[in-house]
Amino acid sequence: MKMSRSTIITVLALVAVIGGIAWFVLLPPKQPAARGGRNSPDDGPIPVLAFKAERRMMPIDVESIGTVQALNMVTVRTEVDGRLIDLSFRDGQDVKVGEILAKIDPTIYQAQYDQALAKKAQDQAILANAQRDLERYLNLAKTEYAPQQQADTQRSTVAQLTAQIAADQASIDTAKTYLDHTTIRAPIEGRTGIRAVDKGNLVRASDQTGLVTIAQVKPISVIITLPQQQLLAINRAMAKGILPVEARDGDTGSVIDRGEVEVVDNAVDQTTGTIKLKARFANADLALWPGQFINVMLQVGTINDALIVPTPALQRGPAGAFVYMVDEQSKVSVRAVTTLRQTETETAIATGLEAGETVVTSGFNRLADGLSVRVDATTVIPVVPAARQKGSGKKPNAATAPVKTP
Repeated sequence: MKMSRSTIITVLALVAVIGGIAWFVLLPPKQPAARGGRNSPDDGPIPVLAFKAERRMMPIDVESIGTVQALNMVTVRTEVDGRLIDLSFRDGQDVKVGEILAKIDPTIYQAQYDQALAKKAQDQAILANAQRDLERYLNLAKTEYAPQQQADTQRSTVAQLTAQIAADQASIDTAKTYLDHTTIRAPIEGRTGIRAVDKGNLVRASDQTGLVTIAQVKPISVIITLPQQQLLAINRAMAKGILPVEARDGDTGSVIDRGEVEVVDNAVDQTTGTIKLKARFANADLALWPGQFINVMLQVGTINDALIVPTPALQRGPAGAFVYMVDEQSKVSVRAVTTLRQTETETAIATGLEAGETVVTSGFNRLADGLSVRVDATTVIPVVPAARQKGSGKKPNAATAPVKTP
């Protein structure tokens, strides 16, 4: 079958279109030659952040987790049996020493006390009569109108009655003590918890739950557990004077309160290889609460005249630690260093660096020895204020963010 001229032209046009589409899809266009490589000088100076090494005091801090506990904790229990007729405190109330908390029905104990008083009065009357008889028998014995044995017997009777009166006084004191115990008073200053017994219940001295607990929270204690490797530094710091400690918020790192270590436990826990410390905090704002877990930081010493750089400036390689130095021509060079102490924010350099030399703190991914850089900002390390060094109540400054240099 013959195709017309127009049909042939149409078919050829379709083939050309399909072939063009296939060429663009299957054969990617050639990429232009790259202009410079990863470290090509054609890209211009590499922007970085930098810091000038400085000499100053560096605190030696030890961080750990502390458990807050009340300075004193008392479970208030009754010392006599009886019906609870009054509760004089509210849950969560601050109480003073000797403040009345509750009262137990005193009827029985008042009767026992009155009975003891009456028994003593009765024995005192008998003793008075026996003493008069003794005086008469002694006079008669002198004139031999009465035998001496009768006077001696009467003397023994007086002695027995005197001892009985002493026993009566002891009974009175016991009864008075039981009567006084019907009024329950706060043994320490602190804050009451949630009461365990309501008014009207029968309470006994053998009850283990008690009426309520009182916790002394101002001041308050924190138990700190540290590895035994820190014991030597802690003892040295304690020997020099007060060992300050800071309680810090676990989320923000801000200082909650400041205190001081009171005592180091007298033995290392052999099962965990740790040592316990007890610190006291004023807790004026009640920011610490018994049972709470907090982050604590102890300043066990200082490094005077330390050469400080930001910790991000320190790099690690096969040969050890190094930093990128920036010279006066704004070119970087690799400098091997050794460290004296390192924290999350700052590092003390032992060797390999001098004060005033500039090190790169950010922008390392494109750096190589001899490349030109442009210092866009100077990193500032937050300096520990003198207030913290002395353990005062002032809060330290927050970390300072990088700032633009003029």
